[in-house]
Amino acid sequence: MKAKILALLREREDYVSGQEICGRFGVSRTAVWKAIGQLKKEGYRIEAVQNRGYLLMPEEEVYGQHELESRMGTKWAGHPLCYYDELPSTNLQAKLDAENGAPQGALVVADMQTAGRGRRGRAWSSPAGMNAYFTLILKPEFPVEMASMVTLVMGLAVAEGIRETCGVEARVKWPNDIVIKGRKVCGMLAEMSTERDFIHYIVMGVGINVKRQEFVPEIADMAICLEQECAKPVSRARLIANVMGIFERYYDIFRRDGNLEGFLETYNELLAGRDGEVRVLDPKGEFRGISRGINSTGELLVEREDGTVEAVYAGEVSVRGIYGYV
Repeated sequence: MKAKILALLREREDYVSGQEICGRFGVSRTAVWKAIGQLKKEGYRIEAVQNRGYLLMPEEEVYGQHELESRMGTKWAGHPLCYYDELPSTNLQAKLDAENGAPQGALVVADMQTAGRGRRGRAWSSPAGMNAYFTLILKPEFPVEMASMVTLVMGLAVAEGIRETCGVEARVKWPNDIVIKGRKVCGMLAEMSTERDFIHYIVMGVGINVKRQEFVPEIADMAICLEQECAKPVSRARLIANVMGIFERYYDIFRRDGNLEGFLETYNELLAGRDGEVRVLDPKGEFRGISRGINSTGELLVEREDGTVEAVYAGEVSVRGIYGYV
């Protein structure tokens, strides 16, 4: 109920009477008074005025279970939501939850990770109070061959979610990074459990650099945070809720169509380095070409010097102007 009261107060941006809250949620005035008191203890500034009601005052970010729940306007993505002050890894927790019966749409969020991981087992710095770390559980009924496209769906959702929340031009670096002005602001890690041709679950982990921070020297020239670029405070809870809303919409289209055709043009508009030079580290040999966007199954189309077009399914792709590639 606390999340619902919080959502109502934020939506109204004016005094809301205790009587209205009681009627809206079918609870007693005492229950409302207790819920308001608990929200105040969590850090919310709520003004109470006799004969007028309750008003949510502007506050520094309060980040936690009720804040996240109060902003989640989705049908299934982000429900249920479990918030932790600290976890080894949201992906590890999500896999445990999925094994124990958590439904599709369950979301694990942490303020801090002590063992965050990126692709190829790389460590992912995850300090408290700084960034958005979350993992979504999916239990799809589609074939295993479609699983690789889920990362692209999430990438588009994150890029659009950042744009909606902050107004900055985030782009997707195929297949699973989000960049702003050529510097990395987000990484993603998808992991899944399968049995022959059946997917038990997919966990889609996301880490977004949000607050102003000092990056370690090795990545200082390649990384960026949202508040550094948009020059204003960014609500991590609002950002996550926006990403979940956009992901839900695109994922439902993806499930319906069985491919990315339904939003292919949108994805390619946000693809970093489209129509520019890329370097592909292919097991059969490195080659360079021009990025021509992705196709409906998520492969990157790279035009070689001789005019032939190679559909790149997986691997490392360097984009000119990003991460020091010049």
